[in-house]
Amino acid sequence: MTTSTIPRTGNSYAGTLALTALTPIVWGSTYAVTTEFLPPDRPLFTALMRALPAGLALLAITRMLPHGRWIGRAAVLGVLNIGAFFPLLFLAAYRLPGGVAGVLGAVAPMFALAFATVLLAEKPNGRKVIAGLIGVFGVALVVLRGTAQLDTVGVIAGLLGAASMAAGTVLTQRWGRPDGVGPLALTGWQLTAGGLFILPLALLIEGAPPAMDGRAVGGYLYIGVIGTALAYWLWVRGISKVPATSVAFLGLLSPVSAAVIGWIALGQALTPLQITGLAIALGGTLLGQLAGRPKTGTPTPIPVAPAKPATVAASTVTVTPISIAAEPVLAAAR
Repeated sequence: MTTSTIPRTGNSYAGTLALTALTPIVWGSTYAVTTEFLPPDRPLFTALMRALPAGLALLAITRMLPHGRWIGRAAVLGVLNIGAFFPLLFLAAYRLPGGVAGVLGAVAPMFALAFATVLLAEKPNGRKVIAGLIGVFGVALVVLRGTAQLDTVGVIAGLLGAASMAAGTVLTQRWGRPDGVGPLALTGWQLTAGGLFILPLALLIEGAPPAMDGRAVGGYLYIGVIGTALAYWLWVRGISKVPATSVAFLGLLSPVSAAVIGWIALGQALTPLQITGLAIALGGTLLGQLAGRPKTGTPTPIPVAPAKPATVAASTVTVTPISIAAEPVLAAAR
């Protein structure tokens, strides 16, 4: 993989962030849908129904399959972004109130900053670190001092899910996309790989699928089509255009969305301290974007797949050698 420098204007950057921000806002509704519409205590089955049907549908639409080293890469991204993240997300959603479960995702930017330092060789940005700490402080106000009772397993699941998603986000930018493959196809690969990872776990741990009524079918259709296929396409598209750490900070919008939906639709009370914490988390989101926004006219490097070398006759063309530093990849993705 090489790095291509593509100029981006301020309007393009802001527009991409605004569109990508729709993803965590939609994700915030997952908690209310899970508790109100879906069968109870079936996190693995719910994760499976969210990932695999959407992934297979996108494969049918794009008619593209990974090949070569991208078979391994798609599997790694599928496990991190889908296979591990979804079960942990729904485990947290089932065991915690929606606002609390959602706000745990606010620590994802801190994980993303750490992973970017290792995987992207990015030097820690002081303003982003401060923004991340602000987000964590908002989490502390909502979670540690909220009136809702906390479940230890649910909290751990929420934190591990945030770490898994952050790692997948950073790796998605590190590896880019194969030449000629768009965000929709890459999304389909990840959803399918993640769904296939969840499938045996769901059968072994939870057994046969539960009985479903019309509400459950409608809930699964919503989280599959809107909350997964469409939302993840926007997310992957955003990562290809702006820094992964900036995209990760958008995840702070998910707890805000979850808490507001829980308050309006489910009647979940929010104390003044919790509202303050949500406002602080939103402030961390904005600061994280300001810290990562490139100056107008400044090129923003994004990873793209290298073009395939053309085969030409040596006797008719003089070739000037160009040295390209090859970027190491994870052994698991080879």
